[in-house]
Amino acid sequence: MKCNEQQSGVSQADTVGFLLVPDFSMIAFTAAVEPLRLANHISGKELYRWVLLSPTGGVQRASNGIGVCVDHAIADAPPLSTVMVCSGIGGHWYEDRAMFSWMRRSAAQGIAFGALCTASHILARAGLLNGYRCTIHWENMAGFAETFPEIEATGELFTIDRNRFTCAGGTAATDMMLHLIAARHGEKLAMDIAEQLLHTKIRAGSIRQQEELQANPVLDHEDLHAAVAVMQANIEEPLDLLTLAAELGQSRRNLERLFRKYMNCSPAKYYLGLRMKRARQLLCQTRMSVMEVSISCGFISATHFSKCYRDHFGIAPRSDRQSQRHSPLAAAHEFAGLT
Repeated sequence: MKCNEQQSGVSQADTVGFLLVPDFSMIAFTAAVEPLRLANHISGKELYRWVLLSPTGGVQRASNGIGVCVDHAIADAPPLSTVMVCSGIGGHWYEDRAMFSWMRRSAAQGIAFGALCTASHILARAGLLNGYRCTIHWENMAGFAETFPEIEATGELFTIDRNRFTCAGGTAATDMMLHLIAARHGEKLAMDIAEQLLHTKIRAGSIRQQEELQANPVLDHEDLHAAVAVMQANIEEPLDLLTLAAELGQSRRNLERLFRKYMNCSPAKYYLGLRMKRARQLLCQTRMSVMEVSISCGFISATHFSKCYRDHFGIAPRSDRQSQRHSPLAAAHEFAGLT
């Protein structure tokens, strides 16, 4: 799937292989494949073909428990123009050296590679993002940045860098595919597809992902939003309340009143919650030691960090790491606020 040329009268369809790994994101997968189907339907031509792949063939199960019967094991894959790797829960831990080798050989043959949801971890682990910009779901940004500090992760909805296409997952996969289709076959076709999908606006890749905080209507208050943004930008070296207030041009009293009115807690408690959330992401998505995680989240003492963590989550950091690795679905629900 070429993203830098627009052709008319294409004689040969682009063949896209969707490489599904265990616990892949069903919404990211379907959001990526449906625009291709509609491109063929609306144009009346076979502009795209797609095949489903997995490392060994058979049935691959999504994170929602639905099993999908793939067309080929990667060793038997037909000629491809693009491979879209789709992962989800646990994608940051996925290891398959044979699959990584196949990916590197395919890339060396000129096949383009994309990543849906957490699959930027997989592309990076396979060495396919060296020298490329990428993005990943906001929940995985901290872990990705710690694991691959040499790779620029943008935090955008999707990032297209030459023959590497990465997106944050969810409905961002649709926006990315529509941009790729527009670059290949024209903007009108992409807009017609979006209309069929009731996708009212094709979002630009450069849009920053909306984290929970930004999507929360309570945080629509400009001063509150600015305060939380400063907190998020200063996790490793937390600011004291006076410095935070000065940074925002607010008095300490006004800042405390703002948080108590809208968040029903003090600024310090909310700030600690953000640091704890980052700590849990790093514990569950990286191999950093508890001490390293504590330092990254602004704690000088691992003992104090462990106490704060236990008070916040009701479990010690090491125990939480072990339990969540053994139960990735429970971990995802916890991160998403479903438990």
